[in-house]
Amino acid sequence: MRIVGLTGGIASGKSTVSNMFKANGIPVVDADVVARDALRKGTGGWKKVVDTFGEEILQDDGEVNRKKLGLIVFSDLDKRQVLNRLLAPYISSGIFQEIFKLWLKGHKVIVLDVPLLFEAKMDKWTKPIIVVWVDPETQLLRLIERDKTSEIDARNRIDAQMPLDLKRSKASIVIDNSGPYGDLNEQFCNGLSQVTRPLTWTEFALSRNGALVALLSISVAVLISKNASS
Repeated sequence: MRIVGLTGGIASGKSTVSNMFKANGIPVVDADVVARDALRKGTGGWKKVVDTFGEEILQDDGEVNRKKLGLIVFSDLDKRQVLNRLLAPYISSGIFQEIFKLWLKGHKVIVLDVPLLFEAKMDKWTKPIIVVWVDPETQLLRLIERDKTSEIDARNRIDAQMPLDLKRSKASIVIDNSGPYGDLNEQFCNGLSQVTRPLTWTEFALSRNGALVALLSISVAVLISKNASS
């Protein structure tokens, strides 16, 4: 199995690229979706977060008000680190379960969509790594327009993440989303051709089919050994 890492920055267009993979039949494990599930009312993650940040972060229905929680942690590094530590075990477990489900279905290539791919040290499990990059000015303007937020709040959210230029330096594939959609689509197609190239022997060995071949080989070896000794 090939696990492709996909990351970027807020308002960089990473979600657009993620949806393009889905449209081309490549399954995507979305860490944001897993994180939302880890924060649903009544879960272990929900209880820890409410105990730490107080019931004032809750909506009337008891679910966490993610926007209110975001305003708290994006402006305070210590609180952001506390939140990450609280949810990390639940998010990691959820991601592993989703990957395992896809492995059981026999998928050879999956995309792991993680905003904090490098920060969470998950990049060591993914290859290649795709970074969706955008120039700082465009990123800021898109975020303000998308979320109808102030420039100060937008800058706080951008500054809370690893700089996109640093992420770009760690990437195997860079998709520049600063221009029009046509440019993005062309770059995506180039990246897709690299992602869907034939599996290496190591990747095949880690796939479900590889495991079945190994199991069959062992079984045949055992049978031959038994026949030879009888």
